[in-house]
Amino acid sequence: MEGCVILLSIKVIHLVQQAALTMSDGDYDYLIKFLALGDSGVGKTSFLYQYTDGKFNSKFITTVGIDFREKRVVYKSNGPDGAAGRGQRIHIQLWDTAGQERFRSLTTAFFRDAMGFLLLFDLTNEQSFLNVRNWMSQLQMHAYCENPDIVLCGNKCDLEDQRFVNEEEARELATKYGIPYFETSAANGENVAQAVEVLLDLIMKRMERCVDRSWIPDGTMRSNGHSGSELVEPPTQEKSKCAC
Repeated sequence: MEGCVILLSIKVIHLVQQAALTMSDGDYDYLIKFLALGDSGVGKTSFLYQYTDGKFNSKFITTVGIDFREKRVVYKSNGPDGAAGRGQRIHIQLWDTAGQERFRSLTTAFFRDAMGFLLLFDLTNEQSFLNVRNWMSQLQMHAYCENPDIVLCGNKCDLEDQRFVNEEEARELATKYGIPYFETSAANGENVAQAVEVLLDLIMKRMERCVDRSWIPDGTMRSNGHSGSELVEPPTQEKSKCAC
């Protein structure tokens, strides 16, 4: 067991170093970090690969600890008149977490660094849906504030004949928490990009609302008003109430 912990620690260090290399590349306006959460086997890894590569591999093995994917997009916000604003170059890091309980202390350590969360459950697995409440509690305790931006995804909607969670029930839960809900399929790509785009839009609009942007977690980047970006220092005060 001790050997596994050492190997896992080495893997995490390597991933953080990879992420740091991305941060040294100034060819974007913002670096946004998302975290994918949910029980083991709900399809988090397949979901992220579908988003970044447009591919599906049914033979993915269970994620051990944490991993990450990357993608660059252009984000255009709409002004008050509905016209699209200037396109902003966004580099998205999508961190993939293990759902098993034994990795929980490791994965929760990454919660405060993430700006948004993709919370997945399996539409063919009722227990993974029931556990959404536990994941929401974890987020409220460990995320950068008590009301972070979250998108709930009922994954594997292509397996309609195996469904155990109906759409109305899932939407009611999402409404209770005040978060968007999508039924997604990592296999055929249904609503995968849309879910990530809505999360990105929530993050960007939150940033626009904030006069003091010191809430942005450590290690992320924000536009410096010129051609490059600058690091944002982590907040030193107590956990924000997300009033912005």
